Amino acid sequence: MRRNSIWITGAPGKIGTSIMRRLKKNVDYRIIATGRDVDVTDLESVQQHMNIYKPNIVINCASVSDVYSCEENPVEAFRVNALGARNLATASRQDNAKIIHLSCDDVFSGEHAIPKTEFDVPTPVTVYGKSKLAGENFVRELNPRHLIIRSSWVYGGGDDYISYVLEKAAAKEPFTAAFDKISTPTSSDLIARFIELMLDKKEYGIYHASCEGACTRYEYARMILYLTGNDISLVSGTFAEKEGLTTTTLLENLMMKMTGVFEMPDWKEELRNYVKVYINKKES
Repeated sequence: MRRNSIWITGAPGKIGTSIMRRLKKNVDYRIIATGRDVDVTDLESVQQHMNIYKPNIVINCASVSDVYSCEENPVEAFRVNALGARNLATASRQDNAKIIHLSCDDVFSGEHAIPKTEFDVPTPVTVYGKSKLAGENFVRELNPRHLIIRSSWVYGGGDDYISYVLEKAAAKEPFTAAFDKISTPTSSDLIARFIELMLDKKEYGIYHASCEGACTRYEYARMILYLTGNDISLVSGTFAEKEGLTTTTLLENLMMKMTGVFEMPDWKEELRNYVKVYINKKES
């Protein structure tokens, strides 16, 4: 296999870290990882980086992903999630590089509990979802060699829902989780495995990459507590307080099933494996 030169933006984040951890094991990959040191919202800086390192694949993990922060700072959300994506798509096309762009389930409204395929029309209602869709559109329009990957409730880093639940458990502090927020937890490791598989494939377009099955936030929290040997009674159910934010976002991995390139496991199975490798192993 030829040596791939891969630029990962937003490398310190959950998915970026998992991709780095996975790809660094393979000597056929030359990894260029950047975080805040390269401003993706500055086209000149992005082009300069492309000119220096000449990557043939760009993996864009850079994102403002806090939903409430995006609502409060819409300009910054669009700068990073849309303008940043535009700059990377423009620069990668100029160098004939493939771009793999990470997106999310929030591009859908969350108003209906019907799984959305890659062929459903996105109708985002949050600033986060709108900015991510704008980024998708730029990537699609500006670089034909694009792969857009949407996922849901991604975990696998210090700043994720699992860490939040375990902090509450360690402090024996009761907390609430929503009955009316429904989606599918998906590990960043699993997404990284899928991305590695797709690096050399001539597959382009949009792919959903979400675990199979679904759960409420309350069920998710209970499962985390159960798998880590904590008291499941610490969590109690409630209903989401914020109006107008996405509540139910289910992704159907239709492109995966059509092409047969990858098979996503059930969310409980993947969560069990993650806890075994990254949490229970640390405590043993």
